[in-house]
Amino acid sequence: MPDSPDLIDLYRRMVLIRVFEERAVELRREGRIHGTVHPYIGQEAVATGVCAALGTDDRIASTHRGHGHLLAKGGDPDRTMAELFGRVDGYCRGRGGSMHVADVDLGILGANGIVAAGVPLILGSAFAATYLGEPRVSVAFFGDGATGQGTLWESLHLSATWKLPTVWVCENNQYAVHTPAADALPTERIHELVPPASMPSVRVDGNDVEAVHATAAEAVDRARSGDGPTFIEAVTFRTTWHSFRYANQPDRRPQEQRDDWATRDPIVLLGNRLRADGHDLTAVESEVRNRIEAAVSFADASPYPDPSTLTEDVFAEVTR
Repeated sequence: MPDSPDLIDLYRRMVLIRVFEERAVELRREGRIHGTVHPYIGQEAVATGVCAALGTDDRIASTHRGHGHLLAKGGDPDRTMAELFGRVDGYCRGRGGSMHVADVDLGILGANGIVAAGVPLILGSAFAATYLGEPRVSVAFFGDGATGQGTLWESLHLSATWKLPTVWVCENNQYAVHTPAADALPTERIHELVPPASMPSVRVDGNDVEAVHATAAEAVDRARSGDGPTFIEAVTFRTTWHSFRYANQPDRRPQEQRDDWATRDPIVLLGNRLRADGHDLTAVESEVRNRIEAAVSFADASPYPDPSTLTEDVFAEVTR
């Protein structure tokens, strides 16, 4: 059985993601972040629980809602915030922005604005690890909307056929923008779409960070042992609109559903448990807020890229 995680550490990481995302939304409203922002608010337990089961050498690929995955795997809030600001000290020197942040040194192959585009990257990463004989696990995060993309099913098929060290994490927040998963899929239980003969597929409460971690740790151990992939459906709910682009539009999700999920906020659930066990979380929360404000100051102080570098990283040098 995998070791139990430190619950205070899990709480700290979830609060870090939440405060970062809330500040990103505020900064976007103020015009200090340009472009759109896809908040991860409400889904923090998924990234935190999964990434707590991974090592630095393990690889992940994210979605357009990717800040949470990066921070959960140990990403630097300073460089992440600077990237959202479009500044040179960001992870991608300000070229990636909100939807395309990456840190290869940390095993983060990047977020992507194209639905399910990170999935084949993880397939390739896992194949490379197997080919090179490296004990590395590769994890793909994707939403319920990705189930409509053929590349997902092709990647699942190959990962099962070749028994690649992969974990496929479907963050089922139940809506692809405004489209309910129940209207787009033959079953609301997405893991049931994965053929039982191909790989284990499980459903977990995506707002219970301990349950997510236990499920992910078992899948990671299985992959690292050479027993092949696992499909995890983490059922969760984003508490905001899909992206800032829709911030001024009415939320089409039923109010009753939103109210119900508000009672299952992953940070509140774990915080209540820790407080009931006698933990004072005030210092943790204060520490996190100070850390995020320091990240905002870091981003503000970082310069914009020099226009003369516009074509850098666009064209490769041709050698013959």
